[in-house]
Amino acid sequence: MTDGRSRLEQIKFELQKLQVFCLRNTMEFFLFALFAVFSSVHISNAVELTFELPDNEKQCFYEDIKAGEKTSVEFQVVTGGNYDVDCQIKGPDDRILYNKVKEQYGDHSFTTEKAGTYSVCFSNEFSTFSHKIIYLDWQTGEEKPLPGLEEHHQALTQMETSAQAVHENLNAVDDYQTHYKLRETQGRKRAEELGERVLYWSVGETIAILLVTIGQVFVLRNFFAEKKPSEMGYRQLH
Repeated sequence: MTDGRSRLEQIKFELQKLQVFCLRNTMEFFLFALFAVFSSVHISNAVELTFELPDNEKQCFYEDIKAGEKTSVEFQVVTGGNYDVDCQIKGPDDRILYNKVKEQYGDHSFTTEKAGTYSVCFSNEFSTFSHKIIYLDWQTGEEKPLPGLEEHHQALTQMETSAQAVHENLNAVDDYQTHYKLRETQGRKRAEELGERVLYWSVGETIAILLVTIGQVFVLRNFFAEKKPSEMGYRQLH
């Protein structure tokens, strides 16, 4: 009887140890997932914005970058005109690194050779009446690792690997969401412009139909109008 009780107490103790172990691992994975979520959009240096570029104007953005930094620039014309813009990237010595004319979308990645101020300029000077809405994503440097993985000399555990995968997937989801929002905005703007054109065309057709109808009424009235005898005699004499 005593052996049975001791055996039962030992089983209970082992179950409590297993429960504590599972709870600790679950909390560890939860903390890693939280780190992945909060750091999913953390990049060493990044500029992501949408701005308006009026007609006949040029706008530039500047960034001080160290030598040997990986840099990527991505832009897209969201709305306006023929959805095109001039883009130019210059280095600190005014050397042109990237130059595109009347492009709707473009991206360029490079590694800086010199430290200094780099510029990204957008020009809408070729347009005389249409302004543009432009999306710009300028990233500099490499993404920082997750907290606790900065100097990890040993192999990653399964939880750390899962947290890293969650982090990368969240970055991909954020990128997809940004591009889908841009496409949705571009599609909505085109639909609104198409609706306006259809409205103007419908109004023009309605006015044309009314003018033709009124003209036909006057012509028909002239056909059936009674003519005065004096007018008929005057026409017969001539």
